[in-house]
Amino acid sequence: MAQAALRRLVPVARTLALGQQRQRFQSTSVESSIRRVQQQPLLLYTASTPNGRKVSALLEELKATTGLQYDVHKINISENTQKEPWFLKLNPNGRIPVLVDRRRADFVVFETAAVLLYLEQFYDEGRVFGFDPVEQWDEYSEMIQWIFWAHGGLGPMSGQASHFRNAAPVDVPVTWTERVCGILGYTDETGRLYGVLELRLAQRDYLAGAGKGKYTVADINAHPWVSGHKWAGFESLDEWPRLKRWFDRIAERPAVQVGYAVPA
Repeated sequence: MAQAALRRLVPVARTLALGQQRQRFQSTSVESSIRRVQQQPLLLYTASTPNGRKVSALLEELKATTGLQYDVHKINISENTQKEPWFLKLNPNGRIPVLVDRRRADFVVFETAAVLLYLEQFYDEGRVFGFDPVEQWDEYSEMIQWIFWAHGGLGPMSGQASHFRNAAPVDVPVTWTERVCGILGYTDETGRLYGVLELRLAQRDYLAGAGKGKYTVADINAHPWVSGHKWAGFESLDEWPRLKRWFDRIAERPAVQVGYAVPA
């Protein structure tokens, strides 16, 4: 009887041992996955907006040229996740994108233009998407000028035109005249800024650099705002043929296409 009982216990013992092995394997797999995530040098907090797409497009360009890897944390701006206390510790302004550099003691960078310049400085060693600020000062200055121009004009104006045309609440107590004048004013200014780009791109392929220019973070910074031209009130870019060629040229880049799909 004792031997029969032992024989009945053997399968049970084997099952328990197998279960323990599976548990250890699963635990090890989870720990390995966590380690792999922690080993990615950069963490990007972002959303599918023009400002978010600028940074993910550059990160994808850097991934293609240098192998740089990064993790993504999707921020739901429709639920004001960016206003929660934990996020405000990263960016007191409560806006995306935010970059955390794990290689540099979790150094935090916010404001889109600042993030682009940070990445270009620390992770674009060959200056593929920028210029050396010492050896190529004139070109570097041009790049900075066009980044600041878009940051102060193209972004805010096209963003406001898009907002008032598509997202502004209709129950806000303003007159019909005020609403229409606001929409037309922002739309007209966006069109004027498209005209500025049209002038700059005469005999040029890109915004900064000698000759026909070079694809840099200045272009990456401006392109997502132009990609929303329909939202801003312009069905096409046919009125600005040079701008349209520039827009299409950048939109065809594989890294840009992947970057604009971040976060998934």
